[in-house]
Amino acid sequence: MPRITYTKCGDYYLPGIILKDSLLENPEPITKYGIMRRTFLKNHRLGYYNHLLLTEELYPHLREVQRTAKSRLETIMEKLVKSNPPPDKEADGLAWAAHMNILKCTAEEIVVYELIYE
Repeated sequence: MPRITYTKCGDYYLPGIILKDSLLENPEPITKYGIMRRTFLKNHRLGYYNHLLLTEELYPHLREVQRTAKSRLETIMEKLVKSNPPPDKEADGLAWAAHMNILKCTAEEIVVYELIYE
């Protein structure tokens, strides 16, 4: 079992703990879907959250969720645009923007339900 080293900082001793999955090895930040998943796990699946955190699998899990969510969102948007074609963008830009916003919200609801709150 490795020994923990301590560094004196002022009047306090701080443990020298370094995670295996450091930000230097994988600089991909945790974004919207990863943060949503972390918050859900912390609030509703605390045992699983603690297991992932203690085994250092939390951040790889969050990165995988956000990669999957992003690709799934793009796929769903393509299918929704095919099944519900938007109005001509040049003829009526506001109607096009409103239509695309509705489709994006629909796709995000599906992705969040499938990946974040499972």
